Amino acid sequence: MGPRFVNVDHDTPLLLPPNLRDWVPSNHLAHFILDAVQTLDLHQVRVNARGTGREHYPPSMLLSLLLYSYATGLFSSRRIEQSTYDSVPTRMICADTHPDHDTICTFRRENEALIRESFVQVLEMAGRLKFLKVGQITVAVDGTKVLANASKHSAVSYQRAGERMEELDLEVAQLMEKAEAADSTPLQDGLTIPDEIVRRQERKAQLAIARAPIEARAQARAALAQAEAERQRAEAHAQVPKGGKPDGDSAPRPPSEAPRAKDQYNFTDPESRIMKAGNGDHFEQAYNAQAAVEVESRLIVGEGVSNAPNDKEQLVPTVGAIIPSAGQVETVLADSGLFSERAVKAVEQSADGTPTGMEVLAAVEKTSHHRSVQDLEKKADPVAPGPGASVIEVMRYRMKTPAGRAKYRLRQQTVEPVFGIIQSVMGFRRFLLRGLAKVRLEWTLVSTAYHLKRLHRMATAVG
Repeated sequence: MGPRFVNVDHDTPLLLPPNLRDWVPSNHLAHFILDAVQTLDLHQVRVNARGTGREHYPPSMLLSLLLYSYATGLFSSRRIEQSTYDSVPTRMICADTHPDHDTICTFRRENEALIRESFVQVLEMAGRLKFLKVGQITVAVDGTKVLANASKHSAVSYQRAGERMEELDLEVAQLMEKAEAADSTPLQDGLTIPDEIVRRQERKAQLAIARAPIEARAQARAALAQAEAERQRAEAHAQVPKGGKPDGDSAPRPPSEAPRAKDQYNFTDPESRIMKAGNGDHFEQAYNAQAAVEVESRLIVGEGVSNAPNDKEQLVPTVGAIIPSAGQVETVLADSGLFSERAVKAVEQSADGTPTGMEVLAAVEKTSHHRSVQDLEKKADPVAPGPGASVIEVMRYRMKTPAGRAKYRLRQQTVEPVFGIIQSVMGFRRFLLRGLAKVRLEWTLVSTAYHLKRLHRMATAVG
């Protein structure tokens, strides 16, 4: 007897449910996002005047569409528009309407205040649902490189730009000499000397434009270095007994304002930077995305983006970005890349020197994940450092205590999995928008979509 196949009839009309919500399972993420957005205050919305068509779409629907699309790995406005035809959950969110890609892109680009407020309100909703602990929380802080919407091959270094400008000047001179010579060899078909001269002059102008911001960044870098040197000199003076003289009392040499030869400018996204990626074995045109993750819920309570190639200056702004409604932060966990004495002091003490109530636990040196036999042996509690101990000595002591080691182990199992979910599960590995301000907006949108995906999973597990 042959196999009995299920009867598949493509021609007989189907009686579909009259309500689009019934087309999607009741516990689906699309329902959760629709219901969550209905609870948000959307008073900061900027309504699209029009897209390529004349329709005005409700802001709550467009926000739900964006959040669901980002949570499920759709980031391009054209692909999101196509999903309103191809995807049943997306059709349900849009109520069988089809906003065009220009409307979607404009809504995303012009609603920075709404997206940032939605980030906060979703976390407050998580607090009301008891999924996010409020007050006395522990956060793990880290950064990850996310590709910019620009190729590293569209970049030029300061030195190479200068060399190329000299080459172009030489070629222009050669072309002008060729134009003056009556018996010169003609150019290939379709090429003229005036056009070739103009083309090289335009390219030189572009390179000059590229060198200008590199020079401005070098001057800003020198100013910061000068200010830091003056600050260190002032601290050294303050620590010298009255009547004494600190070592090296001479004024520090002003730092050079000259750009470095390898300083880069990218023609596609000038605010992105060449950064080490992966395990540091290659370079990519990227941005540095930061997150402060509450360790129990694995929700991002503070986030930001910079174009700094490393994390050394990111601890203070990332902790400062933690939303006030999360309550008092008790402990901040950070790896060695975020540690500096200045950053730890800024987190643990306010400007007037009073304690903030936060304690930083940071690795002060890179260690192997492998534990030797000596590491397994029980050891006596370390001796606490004295009152005059440096920040690095205090940090080494904290990291050697049983409580400090137990808390620090939470860092690796919280913030790194969050980045893994965003990049591998949600598929967000490259920013679609360009420019630091727009990239920061998109990272907030990604973080909010991650929250809703995470809360949906937690709510499904509970009930």
